[in-house]
Amino acid sequence: MSKVTEVVEELTQPIIQELGLELVEIEFVKEGKNWFLRVYIDKENGVDIEDCGIVSERLSEKLDELDPITQNYFLEVSSPGAERPLKKAKDFEKAIGKNVFIKTYEPIDGEKGFEGKLLDYDGKTVKIEMKIKTRKKVIEIPFEKVASARLAVIFS
Repeated sequence: MSKVTEVVEELTQPIIQELGLELVEIEFVKEGKNWFLRVYIDKENGVDIEDCGIVSERLSEKLDELDPITQNYFLEVSSPGAERPLKKAKDFEKAIGKNVFIKTYEPIDGEKGFEGKLLDYDGKTVKIEMKIKTRKKVIEIPFEKVASARLAVIFS
């Protein structure tokens, strides 16, 4: 369904740029018998219900006009949440100094899941500082081995 997400991204970009928003992610997924088109948006201090409503209304008009999706679906426009995914280079750059959770395709030092403070991202390597009991350990993860990454909310 990547064609659907590509078309929706083309339709969404002018809308969010005009509103000073950022497109985080687009999903087109089937859950049970229903299809969902999910558009995640954000801005510096977070989006509110009004931002989501405006994007939803404008995008819905464009989708109705062009009708690029053959299935019936539900359109959802929302914030990516506190644990937003990190997908693009700029997402990693903006997350430096924040807590993250990273899963890798294959084990590194016997582990596939890493949680800690993102120290650096240079385009090739992600460096995080993990707390292991009372000591801190810095892990370097080759970017091509990152399966998924997101911000992490840590409760103290």
